[in-house]
This record gives sequence, C-alpha cells and structure tokens, in this order.
Amino acid sequence: MSDADSSVARERVIESMEQSAEVYGLSRSSGRIYGVLYFAAEPLSIPELVDETGYAKSTVSNVTRTLSRVGLIHRKSSAGGGRRVRFEAERDVWFILQDVFQQYIQREVQTTLRTIRRAEEQVPPDAREQEHIQNLRETYEDLEEIVQLASDYSAAELREALEAYEQ
Repeated sequence: MSDADSSVARERVIESMEQSAEVYGLSRSSGRIYGVLYFAAEPLSIPELVDETGYAKSTVSNVTRTLSRVGLIHRKSSAGGGRRVRFEAERDVWFILQDVFQQYIQREVQTTLRTIRRAEEQVPPDAREQEHIQNLRETYEDLEEIVQLASDYSAAELREALEAYEQ
C-alpha cells in the first residue's frame, strides 16, 4: 500500500469518526480531532492540532477540553517539563464504548423502562394495550441486562461467554 493509499484510508476512517461523533452528541470537529489524535504517532499540542485540522485555536481548545472530560483523549505534559500540553487519543475502543453504554444508553434505557412500568400500572389488566406494554417492558429489561453486561465485562470476556454459550 502506498503512502497515498494509506492517507486516503486514514482520511476515510477520520470522516467516519466525524459522523460517529454526531451520533453520540458531539460535534463533527470532535470526531475529526479524535481521529487525528488516534492516528498520531505521538501526542499533539493545540497548535499542532490547529495545523492538522485547519480549525481555529478556540475550536481546538474547546474540543480538547470536551474530549478530555469524556475520556476520549488524555492530557500529557511535554517532554522535558515544558509548559505545552499535548493530547493523545484513548485507543482502547472497548473502554470508550463501555463509557458510552454507561453514560448514555444505560440512562436512556432506565428512563424508558420507568415510563413503561408506570404505563403498565395505569392500563387496566384487560386492556388491549396491556400485552403490548408488557412485551415492550420485557424487551427493555433484556436490553438493560445486555447494556449492564457490556458495561461490566471486557470484549474478550463477552466473546468467551458467547462462544461457550454457542457450544
């Protein structure tokens, strides 16, 4: 694979990260900065990220603060004790997904489940809707359990459990 091919492949992945960032409630610039840091050979400073992305320094500063807060990137001190802060991407993608499960999906599932349970209590037992609500509750309870398992176990542990289950 030539350097040009590698560059094109890298850019495609970064563009995909931009789109994914929006799905998780972050800006496209968050996805791009994360992607640039993910592929960087070493931690990058804000001026280096400005050069790499073309974003304004204020944008890079705001995005790095947000990405640091959610654990997608980490602050690193400069070598030799310099004052310039550098950033590197969290490369353990499973760790990131577990965090998303815990912060967003788990909360949403629990909120929806509470609403479904309230609705189930309010609908008369003989109402046509009762069966639909009960099925929905059961599905969300299963989903809650799946999200909890994904949050608690590593990808390897889950894979091992699924393989053992299949046998």
